[in-house]
Amino acid sequence: MDEIYRDHAKAVYRYLLSLTHDDSLAEELTQETFYQAIRTVDRYDGSCKITTWLCSIAKNSLLTYRRKHPEHEDLMDTDKTTDSAERTVVDNLQHLSLLKRLHSLEEPYREVMYLRIFGDLSFKEIGEVLGRNENWARVTFYRGKDKLGKEEDVNE
Repeated sequence: MDEIYRDHAKAVYRYLLSLTHDDSLAEELTQETFYQAIRTVDRYDGSCKITTWLCSIAKNSLLTYRRKHPEHEDLMDTDKTTDSAERTVVDNLQHLSLLKRLHSLEEPYREVMYLRIFGDLSFKEIGEVLGRNENWARVTFYRGKDKLGKEEDVNE
C-alpha cells in the first residue's frame, strides 16, 4: 500500500483539489481516501486502473464530507487559489481566469473538465469515475470546451 500511496497520492490530491479548491480539505480527504482504500482493498478487482478506483473512493469521501458538513456544500464558491509560490504572476492570472470560467459551466461539463484538466485523467477514467463510458466523457469534455470558447467570445 505504501507503493500505491507514493505512486497515486498526488493524482488523488489534485483531483480532490480540483473539486474543493481547498488545500487543507484536499489533503484531509486524500488521507481519508487511502484509509478507505486500505479498508476495502479486497474489493478492488483490477477491472480498472488503480487511479480510477482511488478517484472513485475520493469522490465518495468528498460526498460523505459534504453530507456531514452541509455548510460547506458548495466548496466551488471559495475564493481560495491553489497556485504555488513558484508560479509567476501571469500564470496565476491565467489559472484563476480558467478556474472562474470553468466554475461558470453547468454540470456535468464542469466536473468532466476538472477531472481532465486538473485531475489529469483519461476519458476512459473519467467515464469510469462518473459511471459513464469513455465516449460520453470525451463528448462532454469537448462540448464543455466549446461552451468555454463561446463564453470567451462573449466576454471579449
